[in-house]
Amino acid sequence: MNKTVALDEIPYSPDGCELFQRIRELPAAVFLDSSFPHAQGGRYDIMAAQPAPEQPPGLCTGANQRECEAYFSALGEFHGEHYAGIQPASHDIPFCGGLLGYLGYDTGNALHGISKLPPTDLPPARLHAYDWCLVQDHLLRRSVLVTQPRVSARLRQDLLARVCQPLLKRTPEFGLHGDFVSNFDQSQYKSAFDRIQAYIQAGDCYQVNLAQCFSADYSGDPWHAYRRLRAVAAAPFAAFLDLEDNNALLCLSPERFISLHGNHVETSPIKGTRARYEDQRADQLAATELRRSEKDRAENLMIVDLLRNDLGRSCIPGSIHVDRLFEVQSFPTVHHLVSTISGELQAQRSAIELLRDSFPGGSITGAPKRRAMEIIAELEPTARQAYCGSVGYISADGRMDSNIAIRSLQCTNGEVRCWGGGGIVADSQWQLEYQETYDKVGKFLQVLEDFPKIQKITPPPA
Repeated sequence: MNKTVALDEIPYSPDGCELFQRIRELPAAVFLDSSFPHAQGGRYDIMAAQPAPEQPPGLCTGANQRECEAYFSALGEFHGEHYAGIQPASHDIPFCGGLLGYLGYDTGNALHGISKLPPTDLPPARLHAYDWCLVQDHLLRRSVLVTQPRVSARLRQDLLARVCQPLLKRTPEFGLHGDFVSNFDQSQYKSAFDRIQAYIQAGDCYQVNLAQCFSADYSGDPWHAYRRLRAVAAAPFAAFLDLEDNNALLCLSPERFISLHGNHVETSPIKGTRARYEDQRADQLAATELRRSEKDRAENLMIVDLLRNDLGRSCIPGSIHVDRLFEVQSFPTVHHLVSTISGELQAQRSAIELLRDSFPGGSITGAPKRRAMEIIAELEPTARQAYCGSVGYISADGRMDSNIAIRSLQCTNGEVRCWGGGGIVADSQWQLEYQETYDKVGKFLQVLEDFPKIQKITPPPA
């Protein structure tokens, strides 16, 4: 059987949203989005829909550690069988069909044997197998339809016709029923902060990431919310995932979790944040302050050491290097302190094993990882669900990339949730940490609150 994927050139769209809207009505549509001009480092857009008839196993809500480990093993077996022998499409095509979706943070709880009340509105993981995709390369200004050999000629022609059809303009329909409400007030946040400080002083941990969750009821199409958010907070690892029944995951993440290209592994943790300012001088001062901050550098270094250890479980001994340390990267709403670590994957290890043994990302747990996760489970009143998990893909040809699902909004069952968090260390001050959560997602909340409010309609009693 022919194992070479087919590439068909299609019209290039500088704004990937316009291309995605042509396939968005298809089942389980997904959009890994890096096309917006302000997105630092973004090159590829990846879009897919209509999952293959054969699908990988799912992970049940409330799964235990053994069941979660079995899930990753089953994913590996499925990938190896379903995409056996597929040849790389091109060096410039990062995804040629494969597994794509999200792993929620609660999957990490299960992997590490940590109990947390299970959420009921989203499965802990959702990865579909896709046999075709659209890929845009913004460096080469090229767009292609990529199809696996099993895709029929008829479907291929239907897709080519669909992506060339005129785009229908639709009136945006989205609105909140009221403003966002946090699951922490200031006193509750301070109480949790003080508890973390007690654990740090007792030597239980060095750093814990503490997040608060903002929620509001909404009506309408989450896609319109994503487009409005994207206009003010674009990011190189953004994503929109249609979760069916008008549910969706919106992600404006600036942070890469793990990529794998050939045997080369790379991770780029973020730790350290300053708000951006419209005044250029104030904005430059904020970036300079972040670059020189001993606290933020120490916090970042803790996570670099943690990730070096995580990669050491899968990479060749001696191959792990810190390529960039304490680099200031500026995004539309914040400055971040970013480091980059790389290594070479051991020959007998797979992409899925690498992902499993590093999950979840240390930048959103703290250190040491398992103890920090236990403290998070104790202190955070709302399960993180997809937030702080990962959105990404494992291509049919073995290539992988994934984000840390920060700056994420989960639209499920008429409620939108948005989390904001930050790492707490020994010399943290609770007021500054509390404010940092607003610095990270305050603009997101404001954008959605600025939509015209929609009155909630209560059905009459039966």
